[in-house]
Parts: sequence; C-alpha cells; structure tokens
Amino acid sequence: MVREGKKKAGRERRSSPKGSRDDSRDHAPVDDAIELKEIGDERPLQVVNRRDFVQEGITFLALAGLAGISLRALKPPTTGPDPTLHPLEGPPSPIPGDSASGPSPAGTPVPGLQEASFYVQAAGGKVACDLCPHGCVLSPGQRGICRVRENHDGRLYTHGYGNPCSIHIDPIEKKPLLHFLPTTTAFSIAIGGCNFRCLNCQNWEISQRTPEEVEQGELTPAEVAELAKRDGCASVAYTYSEPSAWYEYMLDSGTATRALGMRNVWVTNGYLNQRPLKELCKVLDGANVDLKAFSEKMYSELCSGTLRPVKDTIVTLREQGVWVEVATLLVPGYTDDMDLLRDMCTWLVKALGPDVPHHISRFHPDYKLTHLPWTPMKALKEAREIARDAGEHYVYVGNVAPSSDIPDPETTYCPSCGQAVIERTGFVVTKFDLEGGSCPKCGESIAGVWA
Repeated sequence: MVREGKKKAGRERRSSPKGSRDDSRDHAPVDDAIELKEIGDERPLQVVNRRDFVQEGITFLALAGLAGISLRALKPPTTGPDPTLHPLEGPPSPIPGDSASGPSPAGTPVPGLQEASFYVQAAGGKVACDLCPHGCVLSPGQRGICRVRENHDGRLYTHGYGNPCSIHIDPIEKKPLLHFLPTTTAFSIAIGGCNFRCLNCQNWEISQRTPEEVEQGELTPAEVAELAKRDGCASVAYTYSEPSAWYEYMLDSGTATRALGMRNVWVTNGYLNQRPLKELCKVLDGANVDLKAFSEKMYSELCSGTLRPVKDTIVTLREQGVWVEVATLLVPGYTDDMDLLRDMCTWLVKALGPDVPHHISRFHPDYKLTHLPWTPMKALKEAREIARDAGEHYVYVGNVAPSSDIPDPETTYCPSCGQAVIERTGFVVTKFDLEGGSCPKCGESIAGVWA
C-alpha cells in the first residue's frame, strides 16, 4: 500500500542487523561476486545452459545470502563508430496500414530471438523503433542506440530476452529505495545494453556493450519469479544496466513475478516513451528514476539524451500509482550547478508534491570521467539544504558514510515534528520507529510503501 502524507495510527517496528556499505548506488556486484570471467578476457564467449545456470549459479545465491553472481564483461568497448549501430535520425513515414503498437506480421521469425514490441515498418526494409525517445530508424542488420534491438529483414528483434548477465540478491535500500518495503531483499537482474551514453557510468562494463559482449546465462521470466520466491525476496528489481533496453523481458518477468505475489522495481534513467511506459506500469510497484540534470544542454553533454521525456516518465509513474523515488548524482562541473538544482527541486515539489524521496548522491571518478574529483562534502550539504528549502520532505545524501559534515545522510525525519523515525547505516536499517506507517510522536503519516 502506498501511503501519502496524512495522520494515521497503529504500531509497527522493524529492525535489521548490522552490515557493510557499498560506496556507490545500485551497481552490478563485483567485489562480493563469483567472477565467471574477468574483464578483458578475450576467450570465446561461452554461454552456460539453463539447467547448469539455474542449478549451480542460483543455488549458490540461496546458500550465500546476499552474496551474488555477476556474469562479467568479456570484451572491451569498441572504439569508433559501429556501422551496425544506428545514428540518430528522424522517424520515417510508416507504410500505410502498419501498426505502431506491436510486432509486425511480415518477415520470417529469427530462431533464438524474441520479436520486439513497439515498432513500425517503413519503406526499404527499415523499421522505426517506438520504444524510447531516440526513435531509432534501422536498416536491415542495424541495431538501435540501446545495442539490443536489431532489424532482421524488416522485423525488429531484441537480443535481450532470457539471457541475464548479472544476478544478485540486494537489500532494497541499495536501489536506492528507502520508503519501499524496508529491510527486504530484491532479486536483481540485468542484461547488457543502455539507451544512454553517460560519461560517468559506473556499470559501463555491461551497460555500454551488447548482450553478446558479456557473459550470459539463461533464465526465463517464469524462472526469475520462481527463484525470487524461493529465495525469500519481496521483489524483483530490473537494474544495473538500463532495463528499458530489454523491455520485453522486464515486462514478462514482471507479470510472472506479480502472479507469485511479489513486487516489481524499476531502476532506470526514465528514457521511455509513454505508451510502453503505461503498459509497464501495470506490473510495476516501485521505481527509482535518475534525474541526472535539469537542463537539456547538460543531458545532451553528459548522457546523450534529453530532459523532457525523463520528467514525463516521473510524472506518469506517479499518476499510475507506482511508488517513485528520484536520484540525482552531483558530478563536478556538470550537475553541481546549485541554481539548476534549485529549479529541479522546485519542479519536483510542484509536479509531484513534497513527499517523493530525493537521493542526492556523491560522484566518484569512473568510466570517462576518472579525471574529476569526488563531489565535495560541502556541495552535498548545500544541495540537501536547497532541496529542503524548496519544500522536499525526504532528502537523502547517497554514497557517503555518516561524518561530522553530514552525520545523518539517510535518516528519515517526520516532516511535521522533526522526529527521526528511520535511521540507516549504509544499506542497513538500524532504527524503524513507525506506528502503522506514522510518526509515533505526532501521528503524521510518513509517505511510503511499508508493507
């Protein structure tokens, strides 16, 4: 149940044992994972069969608790333009009679691949993908910007279905989702690919490669749900890379997960068109959306994307009843303009109300921005104050440990009386003091999904 801010009574307490903190946002596990291949290993790709993958790999997950399996990248990213990847261009005029809503009846099915949804056939054997705002127009043999969807003889297929490259059982707090089923675990999966080109990507080993360039296993949507249920997870999280790139697998896995009584979580850049988004919302329960910047110029420079569709996604998720939390990484020289951050926070409150949690996170040097420094603590502290002054009730500072500068980076305070009602150290909840989802001191409802 999603709770909005209002007074309500009842009694509920939860706690969680102490544990360790990872110093970054939701990323593909590395240090605590079983490495099946090392990055840069040039040996031929070896795909494990479904039975071995499930019985050996996932059995270890059950035995190891929060330890996980990460099927790592095999090849370094290619350099220079790839003729099979689509350059940005406008959508073509569709062939009369074509539907923009799903698979086309023309062409011959490709063995081993799943036909994609949301595309239009065009003249000359081209297809126009209608999944995300890039609107890739693909000639036969070309893939979209996401590196996953490919034109095969006038039909669009996805290379991201049933072949996860990363599987892990995470605390829900790692996503990060702090007002959604606290202390529970999420069965987290990813497939290679992304429709952004973020210079600071911390998961570039899988997000900036095709699914075939990383070690893959085999796992059907039904198996995803069954394994999550077996391992006691409250939810399945589609995460690490950009799940929109493997939309069909996420949607089908979400349907199977819902059928077994669990929730679905989307960790995303939010770059998805409205029609597929509303279809996805039918199986979504929670989402953390990266609002990476608040200017079109910066979205273009940092991510090769645009701002407006992300704002639309956040609003639509809220309207469709999906619990939403927003994350903003303060990248020095890119997204640390405090005036733009103030504009962002003002928009969030106006568009969504004051109760949407906002994670303002510390950048660490990675991928193509290794020359930049960590975000200064002073900037993070100032950003939090700006968000609070704009009217946001729940503002968190991510990727930092409690310190003299910020002693309470991820503490939840009652917006009415200021009482600390939830305290966290890293991904561990150390205090959970709500009465039926409300502040025990004044009765103010704390917005969230608590059960």
